[in-house]
Amino acid sequence: MDNYDFNDQPVKRSGSQLSIWDLLTALVLLATVCIGGYFLLIFINPNSPFNPFPPLPTPLTFPTATITPIQPPATWTPTFVDITDTPTLVSTITLQPSPTGFSLIPPSKTPQPTKTPKPTATPTAPFSANVSYIQSTIIHPDSDCKWLGVGGTVVDANNAPMIYMSVRLVGTLNGTPINKLNVSGTSPDYGQSGWEFVLGDTPVASTKTLYVQLLDQAGLPLSNNIYINTYTDCSKNLVLVRFKKNR
Repeated sequence: MDNYDFNDQPVKRSGSQLSIWDLLTALVLLATVCIGGYFLLIFINPNSPFNPFPPLPTPLTFPTATITPIQPPATWTPTFVDITDTPTLVSTITLQPSPTGFSLIPPSKTPQPTKTPKPTATPTAPFSANVSYIQSTIIHPDSDCKWLGVGGTVVDANNAPMIYMSVRLVGTLNGTPINKLNVSGTSPDYGQSGWEFVLGDTPVASTKTLYVQLLDQAGLPLSNNIYINTYTDCSKNLVLVRFKKNR
């Protein structure tokens, strides 16, 4: 058998020594105590300068206004105004008599002539008209007596033709209303400024139931209403109207 040297005596350690784990445990406990104290301080005083997230300031609140309605007095009584007072009349001013004029020269026995005011001149239209009645065959040789109408011309103060002047025929003939418009220069058979209205193919008699009038391009009258007659006579079945500008 082999010989073994067994030494049952324990190994003696020199002094008491702390291990690394003991130091770490102590450090963790110390850190825990510090953190707990820090949170306890912030919980007790949130506005502490150690709090990285201090609470937001509370917004200002204003007291709610209370509206108190104004009530009339409970015993208010309406006051009536007496309007039956008699107004005091103001004394009137007495006018002084005016002096009466007199003359040392005796009045003349001969009456003085009274001056008659001159009548105011009545304004006349810019154009006047000359009306005549002729046979239609003079203008329309083939019409014979089967024609009735009105025609004419428009000239200035020097008898020069004026074209594009409006001529209107208005009224009634044999119970039929008539309202026609034409322009000078459209019927050269009467002249350079000729115009014409055809009334029918049978002469009819009438007395001032129709009138013609000269108008400007705006439709304003340049002449008075020129009333005309019509006849059954074939020698007067054309009414000839010549408008001329006044000087």
